[in-house]
Amino acid sequence: MRRTSRTNRTRRARISAMVAIGAMTGALLAAAQAPASAANLISNPGFETAGTDGMPQCWEKSGWGNNDFTIATTTDAHAGSKAMKVNVTRRVDGDRKVLITESAACAPTVTPDSQYDLSLWYKSTTPDASITLFRHDATAGWQYWTDLKTLDLSAGYAQASVRTPAVPAGTDRITWGVSVYGTGSVTTDDYAMAEVTPPPVDPVCSGTAQECAKGKWSVLPTQNPVRSMHSVVLKNGKVLLIAGSGNDQAAFAAGTFTSAVYDPVKGTYKSIPTPADMFCSGHVQLADGRVLVMSGNKAYPTADGKVGYEGLKDSYLFDPATETYTRTNDMNDGHWYPSATVLGSGDVVSFGGLREDSTGSVTAEKFSAAQNKWLPMNQVNQTWSYWGLYPSMVLMQDGRLFYSGSHVFGDGTPGSGASVYDYDANTITDVPGLQNKDQRDQSASVLLPPAQDQRVLTMGGGNVNNNPEGNRLTDIIDLKAANPTYKAGPLLPQGTVDQGTGAKPETGAQGKMYVSAVLLPDGNVFETGGGLHDRADPVYEASMFSPTTNQFTPMAPDPQKRTYHSSSFLLPDGRVMSTGDNPGNGTWNHNVSIYTPPYLLKGARPSITSVINSQWKYGDTQRITVDRPIAKAELIRPAAVTHSSDPNQRFVDLPMSVINNKTIDLNVTSNPNMAPPGWYMLFGVDANGIPSVAQWVHLGGPTALDATASAAHVHSFAGDLAASPKSPSKKRTSAPVSTTISGCDRHYGTVNVCVPTVFPATVKRTTASRCAWLTSHGYGRLRVNGDDPLHLDPDGNGVACRT
Repeated sequence: MRRTSRTNRTRRARISAMVAIGAMTGALLAAAQAPASAANLISNPGFETAGTDGMPQCWEKSGWGNNDFTIATTTDAHAGSKAMKVNVTRRVDGDRKVLITESAACAPTVTPDSQYDLSLWYKSTTPDASITLFRHDATAGWQYWTDLKTLDLSAGYAQASVRTPAVPAGTDRITWGVSVYGTGSVTTDDYAMAEVTPPPVDPVCSGTAQECAKGKWSVLPTQNPVRSMHSVVLKNGKVLLIAGSGNDQAAFAAGTFTSAVYDPVKGTYKSIPTPADMFCSGHVQLADGRVLVMSGNKAYPTADGKVGYEGLKDSYLFDPATETYTRTNDMNDGHWYPSATVLGSGDVVSFGGLREDSTGSVTAEKFSAAQNKWLPMNQVNQTWSYWGLYPSMVLMQDGRLFYSGSHVFGDGTPGSGASVYDYDANTITDVPGLQNKDQRDQSASVLLPPAQDQRVLTMGGGNVNNNPEGNRLTDIIDLKAANPTYKAGPLLPQGTVDQGTGAKPETGAQGKMYVSAVLLPDGNVFETGGGLHDRADPVYEASMFSPTTNQFTPMAPDPQKRTYHSSSFLLPDGRVMSTGDNPGNGTWNHNVSIYTPPYLLKGARPSITSVINSQWKYGDTQRITVDRPIAKAELIRPAAVTHSSDPNQRFVDLPMSVINNKTIDLNVTSNPNMAPPGWYMLFGVDANGIPSVAQWVHLGGPTALDATASAAHVHSFAGDLAASPKSPSKKRTSAPVSTTISGCDRHYGTVNVCVPTVFPATVKRTTASRCAWLTSHGYGRLRVNGDDPLHLDPDGNGVACRT
């Protein structure tokens, strides 16, 4: 197990520690929980037995980084004659801790899928201390597992208690202790660990056997009134659906821009006045719950295809309370198809897209949460890199950004297809291993549950430049590794595909692009929708990915076509909503599908009966009550999804301190990069994987700081990347981009129609074969605009395919 590493580049935001509340919680725990008993799984829990290396038997020193410290036993004990004191007198980075020795003789044996209650008595003069776990993987050896609980300041002995998550598969032993990651001291004594006996679970099925295994879909009776390609779940549980012109040139010419707010409880839609063409904009929730919408469409391509899409500089804020848009200051550049990633500070960074002149934007943008505006270019670090369209930029636990390789349209970025961008150092470092990196157009990437594990899954994809069949590839990267590398994951399950002649089973290597991926409260990832080719040939397939087993299980497929411009996302009641489909012939599917996962067919749901405080701070312990025992709890950031992309989607584990069957203390991460400030859905999940309906809580950002604030416990992950970091390129205005970047030849039909520049390989390069494909896919009459590069009008009458 790695104990030291390269120095972390930055020190993260200071965060709150609620001393008075913490002291009260410690007293309650002390009264409610029994002391260590004969069932204690820890050897030498009170440090009383001496070892041979100057440390107590079965205990070892650990830690890393640039700091000064002492670690020694002390007579200031809670019970017996000895305790352990870790004192850090100077710190630049890293931590110091004492852990149970990593050996078969000392490290407690654990059982996969089981949970364990851990407790200890402590004194602390620093708010910067947490209970940290390591686990022994039977194949990979010892490795960091997770942080469980931030300890409050305490002048006298207080008890801290917390329950582990379910033990990952392949783990046979664990070790744990208290990490001190700020200046000050922590004295600990009387450790205890006991296995949790889960309540018996009676199997129940409230649907058919097929539904209980694979879930079920329903199509709502009321259609989505707008051609929405952007879906944002708001802090009140409603859904903002943004269309702008909806990829409809006539609506653009008329200045008809639309949005709607959908109420899942009432099943109703409300039309929202929309001030600009937000078609293919970027969007993200800010810390206060408003939605930042950036860029959009300034102009459609010209009929002859000589000029491509043009990006707006405009930016707006949508307020869920008033359901209105308000304009912000402009961005520095146009960005049609921009990324949008919220940082631990609450600021937002954005990259890529097309400029006002339809070339590629190399301008990085930053929205300041404190100033409520886009910063001028000279206040934003610039690499002058072109990241493409909707590049998936995932926030890492140390504040760097991981570009996963998922994007929209054509090839990925030069290099390995994935990289780590260090904004503070302003360097880009390639990360290897992504399979077929230039066929990951409209793939989906998600930070796997829980966010603390720092693993990213990338699924499927294709390429509009050469239009191959969508693939089944998946790749998984562990960003906790010193030198992270994508490794091939299991292939996506196959479904049926409709290539214009009816649905038939997929064969060979056929997979899909336009993948939607949704994090579910039971800790699984639901993937759905897709198409075999560019804006054509819908694939009816859905599956559930388990981050525990790294396997897919086929689920019931959406009965509706869901290819280009479709969205799928989690609702607060635990169901999944899917909307949209915009094939190349320019039509739009207004039907909305709702997926009920199997966990909602297993019987009664647990309920969160109270949340003592809905305003949370980093490092807090927050109390909830439930109507019956739960096995885990988590925060899920609400969706802001478009074009298979939602890089801010994350599932943050909340380790529990169980007071009794109905009273639970939840331990909030101290790291804003793990869970950026904002509104989250809080779910409680029982031992059968059945989630509660979500309660909304707000996780506070830098404005919550006070004099007792603690520092984020940032680990030294991804600190030894093998590739050399690339410094900023030479300053430039833009990157050249083909006007056919979207894979559409604009010489045919209206601009919202996409005749592929490259037809699927099964289509012969003849007029008859191409016209037969267009007919089977519902293209209808296509006027020729100037030249005829695809030879669809051999008689020169100005209409393709003699229609």
